[in-house]
Amino acid sequence: MNPQNQSSVSEFLLLGLPVPPEQQGMFFALFLGMYLTTVLGNLLIILLVRLDSRLHTPMYFFLSHLALSDISLSSITVPKMLTNMHSQWQSITYLGCISQVYFIVFFGSLDGFLLTVMAYDRYVAICHPLHYTTIMRDDVCVIFMVGCWLSSWAQALLHTLMVGRLSFCAGTIIPHLFCNLAVVLKSSCSDTSLNELLIHTEGGLVFIVSVSGILGSYIRMAVIILKVPSLKRISKALSTCGSHLFVVCLYYGTLAGVYFFSSSGKSKDKDIIASLMYIMVTPMLNPFIYTLRNNDIKCALQKVIRGKVSTLSH
Repeated sequence: MNPQNQSSVSEFLLLGLPVPPEQQGMFFALFLGMYLTTVLGNLLIILLVRLDSRLHTPMYFFLSHLALSDISLSSITVPKMLTNMHSQWQSITYLGCISQVYFIVFFGSLDGFLLTVMAYDRYVAICHPLHYTTIMRDDVCVIFMVGCWLSSWAQALLHTLMVGRLSFCAGTIIPHLFCNLAVVLKSSCSDTSLNELLIHTEGGLVFIVSVSGILGSYIRMAVIILKVPSLKRISKALSTCGSHLFVVCLYYGTLAGVYFFSSSGKSKDKDIIASLMYIMVTPMLNPFIYTLRNNDIKCALQKVIRGKVSTLSH
């Protein structure tokens, strides 16, 4: 195959899910159900935060943006994946592939930044409860949010521009369900050492800053709680931070799996499974994690349901 630049390569071939053709229908139904659950569950959180005045707090403000990010992360990959599975034509245009690279990096980074800001919000709520409303003012929350979106935009744009300078061979095959950054780099005919250096330096720096912010917040919380330990304080901290901590572990656990299996190149099947966990399972579980353990969300949901029932009865 002869190397061609991006202007002459119009589409790539995605290998898709490595399962027998007779099982494609079962997986199509499974992925469709997971995607619809993701969209409806996260939309429900956004609507509840919008409709219930009791949820107009910094924590739920950030949570609604996390829900929007999760919907977007799934929507840029899963519909195309389902379309390919249904049509049995595993192709994606060059522009579509580059767009997927951009938005996967964008919304993946946004999730990480939002989880860091949410950890700081929980730290302030537990360690400085009397000054919480002063510290986490509306303008401060907006600044945090704008910073998260702009940082994600800059990171995604940088990586996408670096991918845009690469050449690809005619008939390039991408051994995956969608175009994530690591797989696209491996499919290029060009030297990708500069791209890989950027991932390890800039991506590593963002990872360290985000994880340090989360760990720092939780370590500080633990130190303050254990200074005067009591069952009530520990129970309150767990109820306040448990859902967020679980989502953090889920997010970084699946992200580590994607990075490890993509970098090692030893098992494409495990790489695909880890990517599906990151793109589909984590966004689908987030609404359940925050809803099942959160009395405020439950009360808001019950209020909306009672309001609808009352409206219908009249």
